[in-house]
Order: sequence, then C-alpha cells, then structure tokens
Amino acid sequence: MPSRAHPHFNWMHRSLSFLLLAAVSAAPVAAQTSLRGSPKSVDRMHRQALNHDVTFHRTPASVNKAHKAGTLVRLSGNRDFQMVHVNYPYVLPSTRTFVQRLAEQYRAQCGQQMVVTSGLRPGSFRLMNAHEKSVHPTGMAVDLRKPRQAKCLNWLRKGLLSLEGEGAIEATEERNPPHFHVAVYPRQYARYVAGHRGGGEVLAQRDSGENGDSGKGDSAKASSSAKSKSSGTAKGATRYRVRKGDNLSTIAKRHGTTVRRIRQANGLKSARLQPGQTLEIPTKR
Repeated sequence: MPSRAHPHFNWMHRSLSFLLLAAVSAAPVAAQTSLRGSPKSVDRMHRQALNHDVTFHRTPASVNKAHKAGTLVRLSGNRDFQMVHVNYPYVLPSTRTFVQRLAEQYRAQCGQQMVVTSGLRPGSFRLMNAHEKSVHPTGMAVDLRKPRQAKCLNWLRKGLLSLEGEGAIEATEERNPPHFHVAVYPRQYARYVAGHRGGGEVLAQRDSGENGDSGKGDSAKASSSAKSKSSGTAKGATRYRVRKGDNLSTIAKRHGTTVRRIRQANGLKSARLQPGQTLEIPTKR
C-alpha cells in the first residue's frame, strides 16, 4: 500500500511551487542582446514588405522604370558614407533617409565613413546564399560593412539593436561576408524620425559617454553635425546645417514643414543651398 505524504510536506510543496511561479512571472523579459538571423526574422521582413505593398523588382528594367517614376531613389555616397561594389544603388526614400542619418552620427562617433555594400538587388541578380523571401528586390534593405574597430562595431551594433527595438528596422549580423543586413520599414521608420525630429538624433548618447541607441536615451545629445536648438533660434524652430545633396524640398519633408515656411524664416530669395549653410527650420504648427 503506497505511503501517504505528510500533510505538512504537501503544504510546503504547494507553497514553494507558488512562490517559484510568482518569481518567474515577475521577472522582466530579457532585452534582445544579439542580431542573430532566424527564419522568423526573414518572415517578418517579408511580411512587412507585403504589408507596405512595395514592388519586388525582378529585372534591371523594372528598377530603372521605378527610379524614373520616383518610387526608388539613388543612394549616392557623401562625406559620411561611401558605396562599395554596389551594382544597383537604388532604394526606397525611407531607406535612403535611414542611411544618411545613421552615417552622419557614425562618422561623428568613429571619425570615418560608414560603408554600404548593397542596395536593391533585382530578383534576377540573386546571390547564391540569398533567401527566396529576401526583401533586397524591394529597395527596403541595405547591407553595411562591419567595422574593424571595436569601438565603431559596438556602437553600430547597439544602434541597430535599439532601432530594431523601436520597431523601425529589422537587422541581422551576417558572417559570410561580414556585414549587417538592415531592412527599413517605411511607415515605422517615418514615425521614429518624426518622434526624434526635435533633437535631430538618430542614436541617443547617454551622459556617461556610452555610445549606443536607446531611442529613448537619457539626456540625449545630437551629434556636432546634427541640427540643434540655439539661443539665437526663434521659438518653435531648430537650426539645421545643410549637407551635400540637400535641397529645400527634402529638408522640408524631413522636418515636417514646407519650403515656403523655410524660405520665409531664412529670408531666402532663391532655392539654392550651399553645404555648411545653416538654416532655421520652423516646426510644424
């Protein structure tokens, strides 16, 4: 005949089980600490491409047609980043904005240019290791070369992880060849940029000097080349330093204002801009 457990033992067992369950339930969910790829990650990127109703371009002719129509834009290097071995330097406008903003702070932090190794790749230009659900044919994605310097590599990893945490991108660290694959979600990234328009930063920096992107960073500071508020700036406005390739239309769109308001605020008689020129940007009313 099986022996009965002592009532006191049963009570202790139930109590310990309850306490253990409560402790596990109360424990915070661990934040993502890696950029490892997975089938789920690929599926998320592909699903976002479908949700945004973007075109998966199959041929170079389709890419050229979309570029002429303005659906795709050319990604050209500047003082902050360079293009290396990029056969089709075309991306969606949101992806270009992401590269330009990220590269500006990358250069400010690392003192060197960020390197882009791939933009759009037509379906007919598929690589051996490319996934059938790759979003490269849409212009949503870019590949960024992994920096050799530990400081720059860590900064870039933290920044991409934080932007991914904001739901604005999906990033994967690849090893062969070593690079970061980044898919930029147009609507989500636009909301992220709008939410960080006031400070102009892509990646926030903590007072402790730690380089990283929290997207919600404490006491965020803009990089030296980003726009910042000044005592000489009119209330409800920020200052912006013109970069190579900028025009009034793109600046106005980026800051949620209009060309007319920028011209009025700065007394501009023409639309011509010079790199390094400082503009007062009136915020959207």
